[in-house]
Amino acid sequence: MRKFPDGFTWGTATASYQVEGAIHEDGRVPSIWDTMCATPGKIKDGTSGAFACDQYHRYKQDIALMKELGVSSYRFSTAWPRIIPSTGKVNQSGVDHYSRLVDALLEAGIKPTLTLYHWDLPQYLEDAGGWPERDTAYRFAEYAEVMGKALGDRVDTWTTLNEPWCAAFLGYADGEHAPGRQDHPASLAAAHHLNLAHGLALQALGAVLESFRSSVTLNLHAVYPASKSGEDIAAAERIKRVGNEIWLGPMLEGAYDPQLLADTSHISDWAFIQDGDLAVIRQPISVLGLNYYSTTAVQAADHPQYSGWAGAWPGAEMVEFLPRPGALTAMGWDQTPSALTEMLTELSARYPGLELMVTENGSAWDDLVSNDGLVHDPDRVAFLKAHVEAVGQAIDKGAPVSGYFAWSLLDNFEWAWGLSKRFGIIRVDYDTQERIWKDSGRAYQRIATTGILD
Repeated sequence: MRKFPDGFTWGTATASYQVEGAIHEDGRVPSIWDTMCATPGKIKDGTSGAFACDQYHRYKQDIALMKELGVSSYRFSTAWPRIIPSTGKVNQSGVDHYSRLVDALLEAGIKPTLTLYHWDLPQYLEDAGGWPERDTAYRFAEYAEVMGKALGDRVDTWTTLNEPWCAAFLGYADGEHAPGRQDHPASLAAAHHLNLAHGLALQALGAVLESFRSSVTLNLHAVYPASKSGEDIAAAERIKRVGNEIWLGPMLEGAYDPQLLADTSHISDWAFIQDGDLAVIRQPISVLGLNYYSTTAVQAADHPQYSGWAGAWPGAEMVEFLPRPGALTAMGWDQTPSALTEMLTELSARYPGLELMVTENGSAWDDLVSNDGLVHDPDRVAFLKAHVEAVGQAIDKGAPVSGYFAWSLLDNFEWAWGLSKRFGIIRVDYDTQERIWKDSGRAYQRIATTGILD
């Protein structure tokens, strides 16, 4: 039995495009994911987020589920295409929707943890060049200012970006995610402009809010060399630089790792970095969010690797990604909770005093509804408990971890996989929109309401 500290935040999380639906309602304009889903062959099961979980209309029902779960915070994202339908314009209907959502959460005693960007870039901005263009960062700051003015006194935590690595490299390097481009030089420019957007957004929020709790969420990569050879260790370090240091360095230390720039010098001269950018990017944050699902193993390659997963890593051509051992989730991901403990303790040692939160952690399995009308998902229950225990072990080692958010509240649209992969601790019947409890939801309810893992 493990007892977590009093005041520890137990939450659950979703993202706008994955759950809201209502893509043509109340003035929302298309996002890059609408375009991606409308492109044949891009989504594995041919579905989209057009309806998803219909949370746009059912948010009160879902908040009632959260209250029953006993969570103290809901991490959600606002949809940029609902708020800014064109440059310089504000869609009040979109703002009002999120104002109602925030009020309903507060009425239920649930703290709103708001993410400004969870990958749904307005398509009109992608048409103008997207994240590889510097102007997109300035447009993001304008969007942040609008949301700050509208919701600032009611939001508990403001998160600028969710997993910018995915936005930059899955979106612009290997093309698995929207906007589906395969352009390594553009992906590096996108990474820098996402960093810049983070800093500009925090400055914009600071200009309109007297005080606020600030955050960014990163999917830092737990990378392990296949052997103790110098070549394999160097391969792992190369991946860490483009996976982790490309964010941590600018955001928290005000500098890019010189070796990262050297690793990618044959791809880009990084001329998009302008004087003063790094000072803008390095803004104080209240809490660093960590999303964790699985680990990565690599070895030095004897020839350049460009296809598959390797395509998402500019400057890492001579690195080979290896399959992971053990029981894999429905996503083909390994289960290594000890890596979560390790990353949290390493971050704590590197950034003393910086509050940490696990802002996403979960697993997909091939769930079925049983004859009793419920979902019995022992694999997800075991995954959940093992990773909550891993967080507890990090706290034991002195890491200042203040919260854990289970991904996800609901089964939802899983990006390039469509509706075929289910991460929810509550099932969604997409035909009827019925919410169905899973054993994992009840297991999390016991943890969230007692603070005890047994």
